[in-house]
Amino acid sequence: MDLVSRLEQHRAEEQKLAWEGSFKDYFDIVAKDARAAQLSHARIYDMVMDAGTETGRYGEPTYKFFTSELFGLDKTLQQLVDYFHSAAKRLEVRKRILLLMGPVGGGKSTIVAMLKRGLEKYTRTEEGGVYAIKGCPMHEEPLHLIPEELRQEVEKEYDLYIEGDLCPACRQMVQDVYHGKIEDVVVQRISFTEKNRIGIGTFSPSDPKSQDISELTGSIDLSTIGQYGVESDPRAYRFDGELNIANRGLMEFIEMLKCDEKFLYGLLTLSQEQNIKTGRFAMIYADEVIISHTNESEYNAFIANKKSEALQDRIIVIKVPYNLRVSDEVKIYQKLVSQSDLKGVHIAPYTLRVASIFAVLSRLQESKKAGMSLMKKLKLYDGEDVENFTQKDVRELREEAPREGMEGISPRYVINRLSTALVRDNVSCINALDTLRALRDGFDQHTSISREDHERYLNLIAETRREYDELAKTEVQKAFVYAFEESARTLLNNYLDNVEAFCNAQKIKDPITEEEMEPDEKLMRSIEEQIGITENAKKAFREEILIRLSSLARKGQKFNYSSHERLREAIEKKLFADLRDVVKITTSSKTPDAEQLRRINDVVDRLIEKHGYCPVCANELLKYVGTLLNR
Repeated sequence: MDLVSRLEQHRAEEQKLAWEGSFKDYFDIVAKDARAAQLSHARIYDMVMDAGTETGRYGEPTYKFFTSELFGLDKTLQQLVDYFHSAAKRLEVRKRILLLMGPVGGGKSTIVAMLKRGLEKYTRTEEGGVYAIKGCPMHEEPLHLIPEELRQEVEKEYDLYIEGDLCPACRQMVQDVYHGKIEDVVVQRISFTEKNRIGIGTFSPSDPKSQDISELTGSIDLSTIGQYGVESDPRAYRFDGELNIANRGLMEFIEMLKCDEKFLYGLLTLSQEQNIKTGRFAMIYADEVIISHTNESEYNAFIANKKSEALQDRIIVIKVPYNLRVSDEVKIYQKLVSQSDLKGVHIAPYTLRVASIFAVLSRLQESKKAGMSLMKKLKLYDGEDVENFTQKDVRELREEAPREGMEGISPRYVINRLSTALVRDNVSCINALDTLRALRDGFDQHTSISREDHERYLNLIAETRREYDELAKTEVQKAFVYAFEESARTLLNNYLDNVEAFCNAQKIKDPITEEEMEPDEKLMRSIEEQIGITENAKKAFREEILIRLSSLARKGQKFNYSSHERLREAIEKKLFADLRDVVKITTSSKTPDAEQLRRINDVVDRLIEKHGYCPVCANELLKYVGTLLNR
């Protein structure tokens, strides 16, 4: 489709949304589907739920509305959705200000931005359609036209809920333009848009001396005040404050707690009574979600101020800590990198994972549990079981450290340092070691890092490096095992023959002399020890292997290299240990012979084809692992 066709299609879609009719026509729509007249909290809740849910890794619901942008904030998002669910039922919590509190770069602004962008899209759909009195500066709900005396009867007959009253501008218009005939009042469909100031408002604090309350509540229209004479005439007032235009939608207060007190007092009435005090008018009804965000230090100063107790009582706080799962942290950086223009620069495998390991380590608190290191804790949080601990311990660890995730290295710092490494001159590929160097070099430039934190972060860099050393050796191990696949198969078959003989209390025949011998205990243990199978657990492990072997045989399937994940890992580690000298020679030799060169090329090809490396980082990985093995 060419550009002109796309523009024509876009205009056609816009025309579909441009519905206009009388109040009577609108009432027919509402009578069939009451969602057209739902309140702001219910609209946002429906928007999130209409996007769908899925089951998370621990059985908890995850909301698809957030999954493309936010990672590792399952608990926070669950609390957020619970708030909107309660508010959608018109419970008292809807009369509260929602405050997102957490460290910088934790995702608070992203949550609000997603809600705003989501509303813009949702109100353009069939399910999320919003209708307003045409010409109303506050995009008034048309049902407010129904007189108070008739509402109870209408609500009962049509199963509708009507809340709120006409704004001063609409009351004037109904009398002057429609002469009281509310059935003729023109209603139009609207789409929320922050740019056009419809349904979405944003307020950012600035200098209290120069900032005026009119930014929130509107101001006198100097061009018409002379014509109408008095400030109490709606035609002489501009109802264009952020609280006015956010009616029926969402109002974002950026860093609300930094606002001057006179701005916060206006929120007291709006949150509790759902009314705005504007100029020389009576209270004006407003239905809007008020959401703000702040950091922990600002919040602590706020709650320590006794003067703000009334406002504190009208706030619901949701903590937005840093993510504590490495796999989710990787997704954050993948998202940020994908939004950039980095053609021609390759990011080696484990580069983003290593950055994520360091970031998450910096956010964790030491545990009092014996044998629980930060690295073990990190792996448990990411869904892995580690020595002496399982996923059952995670809840206890989280309860032990309630502030975990409220401090540490932010994703913003990590992506800034990654950006520095990615745009260096003549760089074609960056790897995990480049990332660790970039993270370390940035500590001196980061003004908020204290001398104590500097030392701690250097130790975490070293710990992350040790973890990467193991990951790197495993990568090369897998590539080498593939290059020696025949050796791996032979080792597997030998192990299976010996296990079968051991479990059946039989002897095994030597393939050359045909002499009957006892099962080779030394061979079996040398493999089992690679994955930590103890002497006491060896019998159960071998019986498990035999059961898997018999089960596959009954189905006519052959037990192969991939049939048992732990055995596969053990075979790979055993073979790599046996090939250790080969790896050292082939990766460290300055002038490899033809056979060594062939092996190196086989491993490099494997790393490129199956593991996501490029020629540059594959060769650097081999050299690095060779250096590790030669220490």
